[in-house]
Amino acid sequence: MAYKLSKWDLSQLYSGYDSPELENAFDMIEEQVASFEGVRNKLTPDISTEQFMDVMKADETSTRIANKLYSFAGLSFTADTQDQKAQALQARVMQFLAENQNRTLFFSLWWKELDDANAKRLMDVSGDYRYYLEAMRLYKPHTLSEAEEKIVNLKNVTGVNALGNLYDSITSRYMFKLKVGGKEKEMTAGELYSYRYSTDPAVRAASYQSQFKVLAEDGNILGQIYQTIVRDWHSENINLRKFKNSIAPRNLSNDVPDEAVEALLNVARKNVSIFQRYFKMKAKHLGMKKIRRYDIYAPLAASKKTYDWNTAVNMVLDAFQGFSPKVAELAKRVFDQNRIDSEVRKGKRGGAFCWGFLPEETPYVLVNYQGNSREVATLAHELGHAIHAMLAEHHSTYTFHSSLPLAETASTFAEMVLIDKLLSEEKDESVRRDILFKQMDDAYATIMRQSYFALFEKTAHELTQKNASVDDLANAYLENLKEQFGDSLELSDEFKWEWVGIPHIYQTPFYVYAYAFGQLLVYALYQQFKAEGESFKPKYLKILSAGGSEAPEKILSEAGINIRDPKFWQGGFDVLEKLVSELEKLPVEKKPAARKAAKPAKKTTAKKPATKKVVKKTSVKKKK
Repeated sequence: MAYKLSKWDLSQLYSGYDSPELENAFDMIEEQVASFEGVRNKLTPDISTEQFMDVMKADETSTRIANKLYSFAGLSFTADTQDQKAQALQARVMQFLAENQNRTLFFSLWWKELDDANAKRLMDVSGDYRYYLEAMRLYKPHTLSEAEEKIVNLKNVTGVNALGNLYDSITSRYMFKLKVGGKEKEMTAGELYSYRYSTDPAVRAASYQSQFKVLAEDGNILGQIYQTIVRDWHSENINLRKFKNSIAPRNLSNDVPDEAVEALLNVARKNVSIFQRYFKMKAKHLGMKKIRRYDIYAPLAASKKTYDWNTAVNMVLDAFQGFSPKVAELAKRVFDQNRIDSEVRKGKRGGAFCWGFLPEETPYVLVNYQGNSREVATLAHELGHAIHAMLAEHHSTYTFHSSLPLAETASTFAEMVLIDKLLSEEKDESVRRDILFKQMDDAYATIMRQSYFALFEKTAHELTQKNASVDDLANAYLENLKEQFGDSLELSDEFKWEWVGIPHIYQTPFYVYAYAFGQLLVYALYQQFKAEGESFKPKYLKILSAGGSEAPEKILSEAGINIRDPKFWQGGFDVLEKLVSELEKLPVEKKPAARKAAKPAKKTTAKKPATKKVVKKTSVKKKK
């Protein structure tokens, strides 16, 4: 089958913004909520199990309609963030759902307050709802009164959520200028980023400089948006809900112990020298005395090999087929049902994501495909997310979505399956070497970079409470980079504005550690796959099929993994250390002298501080 770049088909949800089915969805939710309000007086400690299950099924029915409505609005907006109809619909949907969530809030408040004995009695008969109900009770110490919870829901619509949409609208309209082949071109962020993998060091530098010029111009505005989001986070979660620190709400949302996250971030910090060694070694292979921050993703091979969309899709599907025909069949559903938006266009949100909204529905996938090998890997990554959701389609609307850390498991594993296939088929040694180095580049981007984003977030939240300026945060980010890189590369001061271009820290605070969690977890799982072969596959698919029906720690403990143990996380870094040691043994090919880039504003050699501590998929969220 031939595949072509295309937009996704959202008419499978609703035929248009003014369609009768769309308006009917609002009416249906209104009716369902009005009916649900009638059970309020039946919610007593001795409620029968039959009545309780009727309540749960009614709640899920309205949630299913809401998820579909919310997804149509959100997907429409990401497809064109400048479309005023899409903007208006998203605002309307968010306001409507918040108001209706307030009308059903009494149920979750009652459930959290219910005594343990009766809660256990009801959970024992709740089937696939059990973990959803169990997780909800974890919020008991952080739950406010009904009146307060209603106010929080309403203020979020016109407050922090609106700021997130404003950030998306501002940053998605940016166009960047870059000289390519002697001619200046105007391009989207996605097109600009592709030049960071250029074989020309001058082009790599210019790509970053073009972005940071625009971000610096709006840095104060984007920084103020971020600070307001951070203050809102602190006001709600620390002051009102009494969480012990700024990252704890995300850990509870992920149902991952604080101890496990601290172990992950601490081990990452202790292993920063692995990547510093790698960057020093990469400089030699690139024919440079020392690389610049601009060069960390530079390819080793001079090859400008690209893949058209049809080739890329078939490569990924073939790789999945080799691992498991079932996995390949699920991935193919995304294309067969026109659930992927792959083309690059102005106004479309940059980057890539997978959006699952109902367990039986094929998820929607967004990529901005331009033909390089990294984007083939990105396609595999996002399809991995989709496969994860589809394998869990036998669960309820509340339990098919895995928590954020486990959500990166299938996606990262899918990339590794693809890379293995590329390595097994590629005959050109220079290209094979480039693939191996790209594995380390990607490991940096997924593990160390994301871990240090999380560490920066912790610092930024602390500094904002001390009335730090936007410039103070920018300087703190630069210090964060200096600790990451030590003396392994040259770091330009303009990178201090990089943080205002990171959507995750605006939209989902502390999301980012999920990437490092997922990558290191996959290293452990992939080692098992290599050792066990075919017998590993059922165990792996079982982990994915669990979705969000159990706590992540329980799902992984059944696979013999202890996420609280620093030794587990160190095992992932040991895999990376071994890879770096192997790469260091490779002979350095002679390269022509590297072309110099235009001089940046100011260069500093990043030096590791002696002892100073420097004080990150869009989907429908579960109701809590």
